[in-house]
Amino acid sequence: MNFKITDENFDNEISKIHTPVIIDFFASWCGPCQALSPVLEEIEKKFSGKLSVIKIDVNSMPLTSEKFGVERIPMVVLLEKGKTKNAFIGYRNAEEIERWLRENLQKKDDEGQEKMKEELIAFSREYAERAGYKLNEDEKTFNRIIDGLLSNEEKYGQRYCPCRRITGDKEKDSKNICPCVFHKEEIEKDGHCFCRLFYAKQ
Repeated sequence: MNFKITDENFDNEISKIHTPVIIDFFASWCGPCQALSPVLEEIEKKFSGKLSVIKIDVNSMPLTSEKFGVERIPMVVLLEKGKTKNAFIGYRNAEEIERWLRENLQKKDDEGQEKMKEELIAFSREYAERAGYKLNEDEKTFNRIIDGLLSNEEKYGQRYCPCRRITGDKEKDSKNICPCVFHKEEIEKDGHCFCRLFYAKQ
């Protein structure tokens, strides 16, 4: 990090960091600490922009070390939004640390995806009710469509209908943002939209 972190400014400086943070509690006399340091430096480079590493000398920052319950070193703590997510004590190689990080950070990604899916399903239900339609009652097909919408949002930034071709022309493709401009005519004609997300009520 480019700033000088101390016991006094720790909370304030941590609050400015928008990525997950690894805190490496170490001491200059600790052999395993010296071995772990370059490993964490490489990890920070590999996860550049997605992860920050802060080194804390337990002798220079006793209050912060006490706050995190540091009794043995090296101790590595993973923070998200200022809160401890996980920690380990002792030396680990790069492969072990990457696996540890991915396991902990993947949980956040999965939770985020699940929340987005719940929000999209709620939106689809509200729209169908408001427009006088019903949703596809086949659970497998319904989930496939929802997953396709979320996948397109992740790839292209918009919830484009998964059943339509994406040209790359934002103006043309905007017509395919769900609920697309074609769905009302399709439901009136065929009883359902092309993707089969929305159906006419019987």
